Amino acid sequence: MKKKLFYTFPSAEETSDRRLQQKKKGIQRKDRMAAPAATPASNPSVTLSATPSNGSLWTITWWVPSTQHSSRCYSCAAMDSSDEEEERTFVRVLSEKYNPENFPYGQGVVVLPSPPGSPVKDRLFLPSILVLNDCGISKAGDRSDIEAFCAHVLELDLAYNQLKDWEEISTIVSSIPHLDFLNLSMNPLSGVQLQPSVADVFSRVRRLVLINTQVSWDTVHTLTQHTPELKELFLCLNGYDSVSESQASCPSLNLLQITGNQLQDWAEVRKFGRLYPSLSTLVLANNSVSSVGDTKETLEGLFPNLRSINLNNSGLSQWEDIERLNFFPKLEDVKAQGIPLLQSYSTQERRSLLLAQLPSVMVLNGSAISDGEREDAERFFIRYYQACPERELPQRYHALVSKYGRLAPLAEVDLSPRGTVVEVRWGDRVEPVTLRLEQTVGDLKKQLKALLQLPSNGIRLFHIDKEMSSVFGPEELKCGFRALHSYSIQDGDEILVVPREKNRCCSSDF
Repeated sequence: MKKKLFYTFPSAEETSDRRLQQKKKGIQRKDRMAAPAATPASNPSVTLSATPSNGSLWTITWWVPSTQHSSRCYSCAAMDSSDEEEERTFVRVLSEKYNPENFPYGQGVVVLPSPPGSPVKDRLFLPSILVLNDCGISKAGDRSDIEAFCAHVLELDLAYNQLKDWEEISTIVSSIPHLDFLNLSMNPLSGVQLQPSVADVFSRVRRLVLINTQVSWDTVHTLTQHTPELKELFLCLNGYDSVSESQASCPSLNLLQITGNQLQDWAEVRKFGRLYPSLSTLVLANNSVSSVGDTKETLEGLFPNLRSINLNNSGLSQWEDIERLNFFPKLEDVKAQGIPLLQSYSTQERRSLLLAQLPSVMVLNGSAISDGEREDAERFFIRYYQACPERELPQRYHALVSKYGRLAPLAEVDLSPRGTVVEVRWGDRVEPVTLRLEQTVGDLKKQLKALLQLPSNGIRLFHIDKEMSSVFGPEELKCGFRALHSYSIQDGDEILVVPREKNRCCSSDF
């Protein structure tokens, strides 16, 4: 492997105290004479070589010409750059983040003294929730230091680090006796097996997050078998396309989140019922599960306690799969957004048809269902299907007809603004024009100029009420931003268009 060496050579312009400079840089003169001003950095005639000395220590030697036939030899020690950067241990990161020098002292701040002989400096009293993500941690560090400062810690977030050895992780976990929550997401645990002899230290963990760790099912089963109080397990983004079964179940687990994997066959999902018999929440979002392919008896037996299921962005494409969700005896919360089955429906149709198919569900797609909304959805369901042939009617339709009876179609009410037809007179030309009464006088002028090809140098509009014109005469539409409905324009009225002139028109113009 190619070694990357580093060394900074002094230049001729640096301090005159050459001996002190040589001591700092590790330079030893072989001829015990003063170092020349010429160095490899400043003299191209210098000859430089590097040879391995001991372990990661290398010796750099260079020859500087002093006379025509002789040269002087100098050497220095250089370390392999891979050893320059110390390993980032849990203890070191903890010491850096919670060093008292990083915090202003104030009331209520407690500084804990380090144990005798500990390399760790005195440190602030640590919070019970430690977040040390993306710190480059790859090792645990001294166990006694972890025990001394983390005895009260309940939650530990180690996501986005470089932990790839379960021995190191177990050292950290075993030193935190009250640990309840552990997040190891984004650590490179692919292909790393957890030995049962090490797994006992996780027995107190109740919430475990292993998102995007590529951890194997064998390791997952080893963990669940040694965590008798485990309640929540997060296995998202681990690339699973199948589920490996285990000889022993995990009866304590209540929540399993396995979002963003590659599960497709319901036969793989079925295994969760045997692995986690007390499961109450199952999050299957962003998997390609294409069906719910079990009978009522099977689902009742495998998932007797399931109360919430998330099927967002799955591959469900048949209403029969939605109907089978009713076979889960305690199911009350369903998420089913972004599935192929609902792509062709409007937003209102999606929610109403789903809700009517799931009579026991109390929360749909994150929103609680009121009694009024349920009744409206069930009535909508009847009307939606009642024109279909008998053979195409879903089973739920007959149950709802027996509850509400056959319903008459709802009357269609058009609340859109109604157009008003008026006669527009321009000189000898008369054109019928449909007006929208919510538009303004200014809008009408633009419309008439384009429609009638009127001159662009200005026009005036007058409204002639067909019923009241003999009494009140024409009314000029002066205000450009005033709505037409405020002039009480009706069908059959007349709009007179005249050019804008300097002298106002008199009544004889009409």
